[in-house]
Amino acid sequence: MDLGTGGPKVAVVTTDGVVLAHTTRTCDLVFTPDDGVEQDPAAWWKAIVDGAREVLADDAVAADRVVAVAVTSQWMGTVAVDEHGEHLGNALIWMDARGAPHVRQLVSGRLGGRASVAGYDPVKLRSWLRLTGGVPSLSGKDPVGHIAWIRHNEPERYAATKVFLDVPDYLNLRLCGRASASFDTAVGFWATDNRDLGAVRWDEQLVSWIDVDPTKLPDLLPTGSVVGTLTPEAAEELGLGTDVSVVTATGDTASAAIGAGTVRDLDAHLYVGTSSWLSCHTPTKRTDLRNNITSLPAGVPGRYWVATEQDTAGKCLTWLAENVLYPDDGLGPPMPPDVLERCNEVAARVPAGSNGVVFTPWLNGERTPVDDHTIRAGWHHLGLTTTRADLVRATFEGVALNARWMLEAAERFSRTRFEHVTFVGGGARSELWCQIMADVLDRPIRQVADPVLANVRGAALSAAVTLGHLRWPDVEGAVTINHTYRPDRAHRAVYDEHFAALVAIYRKNRGIHRRLTTHAADS
Repeated sequence: MDLGTGGPKVAVVTTDGVVLAHTTRTCDLVFTPDDGVEQDPAAWWKAIVDGAREVLADDAVAADRVVAVAVTSQWMGTVAVDEHGEHLGNALIWMDARGAPHVRQLVSGRLGGRASVAGYDPVKLRSWLRLTGGVPSLSGKDPVGHIAWIRHNEPERYAATKVFLDVPDYLNLRLCGRASASFDTAVGFWATDNRDLGAVRWDEQLVSWIDVDPTKLPDLLPTGSVVGTLTPEAAEELGLGTDVSVVTATGDTASAAIGAGTVRDLDAHLYVGTSSWLSCHTPTKRTDLRNNITSLPAGVPGRYWVATEQDTAGKCLTWLAENVLYPDDGLGPPMPPDVLERCNEVAARVPAGSNGVVFTPWLNGERTPVDDHTIRAGWHHLGLTTTRADLVRATFEGVALNARWMLEAAERFSRTRFEHVTFVGGGARSELWCQIMADVLDRPIRQVADPVLANVRGAALSAAVTLGHLRWPDVEGAVTINHTYRPDRAHRAVYDEHFAALVAIYRKNRGIHRRLTTHAADS
């Protein structure tokens, strides 16, 4: 089960990573006027159950041959759960920034709100980085911000909460009835001591700093372990037996790395879905606060992964289709079902550089290499000769230019040059985007076969290792590379120029965006 922001993919996968059957469902986002982004956990579960019923009805496999259920999902979200295991209201997902003001008070509290180091009390900052490897985001887009917002704005919900769970661990609760988190999924609370990956634990001091009742935090389990078996209720809904194992869940970043086959240290992968990241595994823990990068416990036991994030990537293309090309406002024709394929075809006819148009893809703020939830997107350098096709091509290129910004920060952090980048996620289905990524990043891009299924494949491979069907060195060979795209040197100069423009646009306009975003929220 891969619960993305847009909804779940549910698949039946062999223990050596072959996807036998899969389906996709959608789940709506709930936007609030005060910067909130929520989803209904009941809608998640219904979509997952419907998807599971569909794939198990396929002739590819009999239900009694299923040995485990493996969950991967969006993470850095928060579900409040009561004493009966029921969710209390909507989940606050990773895009929700309403807790930002409360987080700033928590992290700079010792100095009475007078920030000393990048907005953080220096004593707290030093401990956070030393113990957990990261810090609560000033944007409020993590469980620390979410819980703080609930505590201040919905005290009744906070009081009624038995346990706060991140999204993947909430789904495991629905499956096996156990409220727990693994060493890797618990990290978003920024309250675990991650220095020894074999014995991650809640740290009393860090828990007090995030101002959460410690009894409301889940039990911790080792990454890559069995949580339990399906409850009778979950088994009946899914059409499986109660002897089916439920393994520790992973965040989508962890499963994508495994599903890309990039389990060796410093073997980089790029994911483009709703959001994007560029990451690799690493044996060491360190943090670059300036560029909002750290290394956190990975889905591979005993390893860290380089944590990067860009808020909107593939979402930029769907936003373009839904709000500019084919909005449902009565002014134009309805959106065709093949709209993304049409976007690819139109963009391919425009030369590299989009005839001078630069798109900055910050529809919901940014995280790496700048943690700025107030910056916003735009097309730049439009003229009377600019066409709709230019805007479409610029959207593809803008996401790639932003990924280059992330690549530079990730390579500095990893102290290595990535010789190639493995590309997964829905964006990797586009041959045009693969080539644009190769040209903009100036790296060979390895397109994984069935890249949109990387996360479910990664979750399945992780479960197979947990249950003893595979070893971690076997994982790389279980993933097929469809094609490798080489950089076209003829496009180097124009993309260098556009990359410099994207960075300059951010630096010269961030103050304007901060004022506009703050004013819009206040009004």
